[in-house]
Amino acid sequence: MKLIASLLTAALLAVPTFVSFAQQHAAPAASATASPVPAAQASQAPAKPDLVQGSAKFTAVCAACHGADGNSGVPANPKLAQQHPEYLIKQLQEFKSGKRTNPIMSAMAAQLNDADVKNVAYWLASQKAKPGFAKDKELVTLGEHIYRGGIADRQIAACAGCHSPNGAGIPSQYPRLSGQQSDYVVTQLTAFRDGARKNSVQMMQVAAKLNDREIRAVADYIAGLR
Repeated sequence: MKLIASLLTAALLAVPTFVSFAQQHAAPAASATASPVPAAQASQAPAKPDLVQGSAKFTAVCAACHGADGNSGVPANPKLAQQHPEYLIKQLQEFKSGKRTNPIMSAMAAQLNDADVKNVAYWLASQKAKPGFAKDKELVTLGEHIYRGGIADRQIAACAGCHSPNGAGIPSQYPRLSGQQSDYVVTQLTAFRDGARKNSVQMMQVAAKLNDREIRAVADYIAGLR
């Protein structure tokens, strides 16, 4: 609990930058005194992701919809560049298992074995995400209010509590949202609200309390967040 509290406290101290339409893993250093890992343990260590193979598989299977570098130019398709690899692995595994459903993604994920999933996820995490921008200045103020403060009288939690004020998310727990396509965010929040997407109970509970206008507002604010 202390670790989670520390992560959330650090996230809430971040200062986000918002951009409107008008404005358009390094591993920790090894200790000099560290003891060598016994050969028996080293052989059991998880294999490191192969970024070359990840790039090749992404290009073959994913690039047409998500862009050559993970920055999709199609509003309905999410940007995947710089996303937390653990989150991407979870989503691809759930598309494969049927826990998360989408005819296109289920078919695409079925072509990937476990090594492919890991390699693609870590390759995408290594790519630089391109910033987005908000489009509706009348909605974006409402979106900021909900994202940063929630709606107390309706017990709607602030998005920033889990996804951080600047949309960076918390690795392995909550996805990065900064600059995400607003059309895609609208679709996913609506799917969570209406029960079409069920692979996050927490998100279903939050989205269930949002109306269409509030969903559009939050999505537009997220698109301009960086």
